[in-house]
Amino acid sequence: MNFLEEFIKKESSAGILLIFVTIIALILKNTLLSPVYDAFLHTPVEIKFGALQIAKPLLLWINDGLMAIFFFLIGLEVKREVLEGHLSSMKQIALPAFAALGGMVVPALVYVYFNIGDEIAMRGWAIPTATDIAFALGILALLGKRVPLSLKIFLMALAIIDDLGAIIIIALFYTSELSTFSIVVAGLSLTTLVIMNKLNVIKPAAYILVGIVLWVSVLKSGVHATLAGVALALTIPIVSIRASGEKFSMLKEMEHSLHYWVAFFILPLFAFVNAGIDLRGISFEQILDPVPLGIMLGLLLGKQVGVFSFSYIAIKLKLASLPEGANFKQLYAVSVLTGIGFTMSLFVNSLAFVDDTLYAYTDKLAVLIASFTAGILGYFLLRAFTKKI
Repeated sequence: MNFLEEFIKKESSAGILLIFVTIIALILKNTLLSPVYDAFLHTPVEIKFGALQIAKPLLLWINDGLMAIFFFLIGLEVKREVLEGHLSSMKQIALPAFAALGGMVVPALVYVYFNIGDEIAMRGWAIPTATDIAFALGILALLGKRVPLSLKIFLMALAIIDDLGAIIIIALFYTSELSTFSIVVAGLSLTTLVIMNKLNVIKPAAYILVGIVLWVSVLKSGVHATLAGVALALTIPIVSIRASGEKFSMLKEMEHSLHYWVAFFILPLFAFVNAGIDLRGISFEQILDPVPLGIMLGLLLGKQVGVFSFSYIAIKLKLASLPEGANFKQLYAVSVLTGIGFTMSLFVNSLAFVDDTLYAYTDKLAVLIASFTAGILGYFLLRAFTKKI
């Protein structure tokens, strides 16, 4: 359990940090420092290597580049959990899988209900389907040992499956026009990584070098660049053998090394550059427009209804079982916490609506309102449904 407890502790601390950087971003965007904040986001960054040139503002380098590392970590977590962790058997995967399915389907339907018929608005249907694992586990951490460890494991597994669903959604629905040449290069890079795995290549630098080629080719292909991170992760060997005959896990070593960087640098930086919303021109009536309303109700109501109802049905049909030591009230409280979309919802939002001003920032504000509300409500429900230890 040491690895799991360490994982939860890191994610929990990162969730609390996300709150602070979000507040700082909002302050900067809504004061006289707004021009400084905007200038930081749009700082031009260019890399040129012969005929190859990548020129983007800092905001996109973070969203397309650093977030690829975040998705690389997700890929490592998914592979480890499936091969030998809490998703390695049908009994273990059943409840979080049903819960994650409900947590994606119902919020999407809620959003579609409010926005069907509007082609542009419908691009945002996946925004309320995401759960921010760091933020959610951060709320659980505030309650300490009152919350059964089994519930924390359930939430972690659910969020990982949820992230996997987000990856599939991004690949299928947020891909632009494709470049055949870049896809061929990406395919060759991926093939090289698989061969390296089979040949027991044990140098992380070799995987990273080919991974960079993979990322650049995916970036240029029209497929979102973050998917390169997931593809790279799936080729990292979970068990390798050194020349001495000693066995070790490159995957676990990479995962352990990356956690600190992702939790305390990449995700906070992503939140900082994406959560800066100009609140000065937003009216209450605008918040009730179809897009922000669909996002808020999708996260606040759709998530809890989807996660809890699918879980309840699966348990009653004996397709899954309640987490050990937990009851349905506690399961419902955790279902409310899954409405914390935050960084993942903001990320999908940036893919759905490239122009931040399209809905006058109300789409992003809706994510923040719903996430903070779900966090506060989930905290007090869990506090009420658990005993002090």
